[in-house]
Amino acid sequence: MKPRRWNPDTVAAPLGRYSHLADVPAGYRLVFLAGQLGVEPDGTLAGADAETQARQLFANLGALLAAEGAGPEHLVKLLTLVAGTEHLDGYRAAQAEVFAGWFPGGDYPAQTLAVVAGLARPEYAVEVEAVAAVPI
Repeated sequence: MKPRRWNPDTVAAPLGRYSHLADVPAGYRLVFLAGQLGVEPDGTLAGADAETQARQLFANLGALLAAEGAGPEHLVKLLTLVAGTEHLDGYRAAQAEVFAGWFPGGDYPAQTLAVVAGLARPEYAVEVEAVAAVPI
């Protein structure tokens, strides 16, 4: 058995690429991934725009999952923070591209997206933190 993600028909369909529910079966442990930014491994910003930063932060999440012996299929929850509505289209474009490869069947993790006034530094456009369920 693997983590299950789904959308019951008792609530409205999701507005984007996410599932309303995710559960973690016995035999899995929760791994919490700190908020990732569009920062390269050497600490430099991947680019000024949200789309470039989002592609990099997803690469960072992938690297963190790999360090745990896991992959995107183990993600059960994401929290996305976008620093202003002007960055939503860029984030969504990168997310669509990455999620097409990570979740080709549309089996998306649960996700919350919030537009915030700002992040840790003014040049950061988007940040994502995650929870993964990794087999024991």
